[in-house]
Amino acid sequence: MSYTEVPGIRVPIRMWTDPATVEGAAMQQLRNISSLPWLHGLAVMPDVHLGKGATVGSVIAMRGAVCPAAVGVDIGCGMSAVKTTLTAKDLPDDLSRLRSKIEQIIPVGQGKHSDPVDPRKLHGHPTAGWDDFWGRFDEVAPEVKWRRERAMQQMGTLGGGNHFIEVCVDTTGAVWLMLHSGSRNIGKELAEHHMGVARSLPHNQGLVDRDLAVFIADTPQMGAYRQDLFWAQEYAKHNRAIMMALFQDIVRREFPKAKVGFDSVISCHHNYVAEERYDGVDLLVTRKGAIRAGSGEYGIIPGSMGTGSYIVRGLGNADSFNSASHGAGRKMSRTAAKKRFTTSDLAEQTKGVECRKDPGVVDEIPGAYKPIEKVIAQQKDLVEVVAQLKQVVCVKG
Repeated sequence: MSYTEVPGIRVPIRMWTDPATVEGAAMQQLRNISSLPWLHGLAVMPDVHLGKGATVGSVIAMRGAVCPAAVGVDIGCGMSAVKTTLTAKDLPDDLSRLRSKIEQIIPVGQGKHSDPVDPRKLHGHPTAGWDDFWGRFDEVAPEVKWRRERAMQQMGTLGGGNHFIEVCVDTTGAVWLMLHSGSRNIGKELAEHHMGVARSLPHNQGLVDRDLAVFIADTPQMGAYRQDLFWAQEYAKHNRAIMMALFQDIVRREFPKAKVGFDSVISCHHNYVAEERYDGVDLLVTRKGAIRAGSGEYGIIPGSMGTGSYIVRGLGNADSFNSASHGAGRKMSRTAAKKRFTTSDLAEQTKGVECRKDPGVVDEIPGAYKPIEKVIAQQKDLVEVVAQLKQVVCVKG
């Protein structure tokens, strides 16, 4: 057993990190979560840090209930990565053109496509169920229906914050493509709508933290949330798939002589809900800042924009509800990072990476994150490392 068990209110808290190193506010959040009447178990990943309502790096398993704040506002946020047949030797010394091409083709920040991307025109992108997916948009919360055009134009876009697109090289010299994004504005609006509904329900009035308001099984509110939740998770999956297809097309055009080939894409959510069964009990498992790491399942655990990432394979540890960390995890807030670091620090910490080095991304500086190597070392009973990657191009929103 590599976790530390900390007493909780209703259930113990299993922590894959030293509890003494977790900030006090985050520990209080975890205790608040452990007080929920519907809770079956709570696992905490080594990248744990303070979040809105629920702690980032938490795996919350509940019986007949789900907490929207435990998913977060970026429903279905996650990672995609693919190994290419390119090697480091194929890359030019100056990678600024490649970065520029990525930024031209894939909108970042608040950007969107002028016209919705037609997946049927993308090389090798599956289109099965595409029309059905958009047909189900008419069934989601009426408060967001008028945003359909925007949602379609944002499909295949990066967003901002800690979202990124990277070209990486592994320890064997193989080139990988990687990206991190979620359900964009439509997921955020659906999340905020349902959080508001949950907070108003009578059974949530006595909770220690109203942000932990839940929906209960077999109620209209739960039914509406599950419908919108799973649709938004699917949106996030499609969003990453379209970006990855666009990314691959860019690489094909930039390296025509190489006739670039690609392995199967690895993709994983890390802000989502799944229906799973443990100890003979059907549970709703919410991973907020955590990936599923079932036996043999591939996952992606990124570091920061200057430290690299890991491709991992799950070991199927039921103690963690088959979960692992979703990244390095922040060790300081964005505000604190901006106060502490300068653009000179950013340039130094991202040396050798073709990326933005301006004030707009100082809050994403590697120094604001926990050491990814330590985070990986703390979960050796959850995942095994398949590949270690280092970025050479990083596009931020």
